Amino acid sequence: MEEIIENIADPEMRSQIEKVASFHGYLSTGAFAGIQMLNLAKKVLGASNKDRLFVTCETYNCLPDPFQVLAGCTIGNKGMKILDHGKMAVTVTRRAPAGSKVKGVRVMLDPAKTVRYPRLHAWFMKTKNVPHHEAISILISAGESVYTYKILDLEVPEKPRKEIAICGCCKESFVQKGEEMLCIACLEHSL
Repeated sequence: MEEIIENIADPEMRSQIEKVASFHGYLSTGAFAGIQMLNLAKKVLGASNKDRLFVTCETYNCLPDPFQVLAGCTIGNKGMKILDHGKMAVTVTRRAPAGSKVKGVRVMLDPAKTVRYPRLHAWFMKTKNVPHHEAISILISAGESVYTYKILDLEVPEKPRKEIAICGCCKESFVQKGEEMLCIACLEHSL
């Protein structure tokens, strides 16, 4: 993997790779694709490193990590949402006030485009065991050519008011989602 990093001329990309690999534990192909998707989304949106972004990742696997470490989009700061659709796709917007409209971009690793790179396609479709260093090398060579993106006009949802209640069963506090009198854990145990 060191050879791959050494062959990258762009110091910004090298820095991104080092940060993501340290955060993720190693440089996986999915995490590297996330770096490329983040850079493409920022380019399309005209966003800088100073812009606060919001991202919706469509998989839990590897892809969210670059957005957390490089863009500061985390679940805890409500800058990230993860939909477990099992897709190598993300939607990125600038942060905007609730109720406003915002321009976004959905970026996906496109199987119709990865097919031009048989070993990358084999990794993507899980038809062959392709090592990360090989798939990443192909992604570096392919650049943006394996991604498809679509510009979106999105409405930022209103932030729901947070109501705290005491569970009628366990007597612990919880965030009420409606009129329920039991927390989710007690509701699940009562079924």
